[in-house]
Amino acid sequence: VCSTWGNNHFKTFDGDIYQFPGTCEYNFASDCRESYKEFSVHIQRALNSNNHPEIQYILITIKDFTVYLRPKLAVVDGRIVKTPYYSSGMLIESNDIYTKVYAKLGLILIWNQEDALMVELDSKFNNHTCGLCGDYNGVPIYNEFINGAASYNSITYGNLQKISKPNAKCEDPDETQALPSCNGHRAECERLLTSSAFADCWLRLNLEMYIQACMQDKCACNGNEDSFCLCSTISEYSRQCSHAGGRPGEWRTQHFC
Repeated sequence: VCSTWGNNHFKTFDGDIYQFPGTCEYNFASDCRESYKEFSVHIQRALNSNNHPEIQYILITIKDFTVYLRPKLAVVDGRIVKTPYYSSGMLIESNDIYTKVYAKLGLILIWNQEDALMVELDSKFNNHTCGLCGDYNGVPIYNEFINGAASYNSITYGNLQKISKPNAKCEDPDETQALPSCNGHRAECERLLTSSAFADCWLRLNLEMYIQACMQDKCACNGNEDSFCLCSTISEYSRQCSHAGGRPGEWRTQHFC
């Protein structure tokens, strides 16, 4: 599974979590074999009215189909379609919260129509993918952030995944931007992610990665306590836990998320 959520967080197929704040169109995950490419998934983010990053659209090609998704809208080969939409080997479903695409070739895509996207791929694509999700070779860091003798930071790596479009107006994020140290938020993030509601998740996921992502969120929000800052990484932790076979308890309350 590869996913992106919240404040520009990405988790590759191989398990690396990094941040990349680009607002161009990027290759999220594609089949990168030379001969016949079975699928590609591109995404574009932008800041919404609350200044939070959201996925504006997703562009999927599956064999010969092109699917363009926006919130509450699905377009197949240039035609707006009603969901559920079924066509040879592909199903698109949507409800008020999620849009889901199932492709027989071994791909499931789930988007919350806001910030969070998850793509699950069949293992036949091991070592055949490229994009922000990495190469799916089972080895973290290698090939994504270390290539031969060169090592990339996450922003250099992200910029390499840009889809060049002749009239696109978007700036590459600055590669020299260092991420702030957010240790002041560790205690709060630990408390949230180790609450008893997540007891069934602790052994299934790498907790430290989500604590780090939560700390980055708190930093980026500069003390602004809106739900996006706290809830997006906790929601992702809950989704990934369910996906790993866990059962998160009821963690949302009237006053929290």
